[in-house]
Amino acid sequence: MKKTIIFTAILLWLGGFGIFTYKINHFDIDYQTNTDAIIVLTGGRNRISEATKLYNDNKAKYMFISGVAKDITLENIQNTQNIKIKKTKTVEIGHKADNTVGNANETKEWIENNNIKSIRLVTSNYHIFRSLIEFRNHLNDTKILLHPVYSEYIEKKWWTSWQTFSLIFKEYNKFICAYIRSKLY
Repeated sequence: MKKTIIFTAILLWLGGFGIFTYKINHFDIDYQTNTDAIIVLTGGRNRISEATKLYNDNKAKYMFISGVAKDITLENIQNTQNIKIKKTKTVEIGHKADNTVGNANETKEWIENNNIKSIRLVTSNYHIFRSLIEFRNHLNDTKILLHPVYSEYIEKKWWTSWQTFSLIFKEYNKFICAYIRSKLY
């Protein structure tokens, strides 16, 4: 009986991992829909530059960059990322978050202060599902449009790169933990 439970758990984990790895590499990204705000989570390659392109293309009135280090300004971000934000008056940065749950908390506060009803959530493709869980836990009435970002350093054929496999393996396990936690509360 015990061996059957362990074997079933392993099969479920492996099946879920297969689905997860497929889905993170097969998004249909909606470039047409506008939202009230673009929310970009720091920490991954190309996230801020992709969010800036969307913002400069008028896909939202506001942009919020969550999880910025305490001493970093918007000007620093533009210089280090080699980007130009056209309308900086409606761009804000958050310095409170240091993880995904913190991003959701920080963003919730900003959304409430700015009367935002819909967001485009910009983060890495491997991070998008866990981010969605955390944001849904905090933003019940906010419409969330997912916008995954791909990095040239993350192999789509994840099994060919130990670095990519390790990253996706860890993220999948974090996703499972976030999913279970969301169902318990």
